[in-house]
Amino acid sequence: MRIYVAQVFVDDQSKAEAFYTDVLGFVKKNDIPLGGGARWLTVVSPENPEGAELLLEPSGHPAVPPYKEALVEDGIPATSFEVKDVHEETSRLKEKGVVFTQEPMNAGPVTMAVFDDTCGNLVQIIHHNS
Repeated sequence: MRIYVAQVFVDDQSKAEAFYTDVLGFVKKNDIPLGGGARWLTVVSPENPEGAELLLEPSGHPAVPPYKEALVEDGIPATSFEVKDVHEETSRLKEKGVVFTQEPMNAGPVTMAVFDDTCGNLVQIIHHNS
C-alpha cells in the first residue's frame, strides 16, 4: 500500500493552483471539471511526477471552514513537505512574498518552518538533520 492522493482544502482552486505551482514549484497533474465550478485539481512534485498527488480540494463542505480556522488559530499545519534545506527554501519563498508564521527552528531530528499558503492553510516544510 502507498499514498496515492492526499488533500488540502483550499478557499479558491485557481488561487491555490497559482500558489502551489508558480510559488512552491509543484506541477499540475490533473485538472478535471466536476461541475458547479469544482475541479479534480492535483499537483505533484517535479522530482517525482508519478508519485503521490496533492488534491487542491474546494472547501465547500460546511465542516471545512471551522476545521481550517481552528487549525490556523492553533498554529497547526494542514500538511507538510520535505525540502533539501529549510533555511534555503525559506529564503526562496520569502523572495516570492510568502509569509512565514514560524521561522526555521531546530526540532531535534528535523528543522522546520511554517508558512501561510494564502488559501486558508498553514503548511510546514522540514528537512531531516544529519
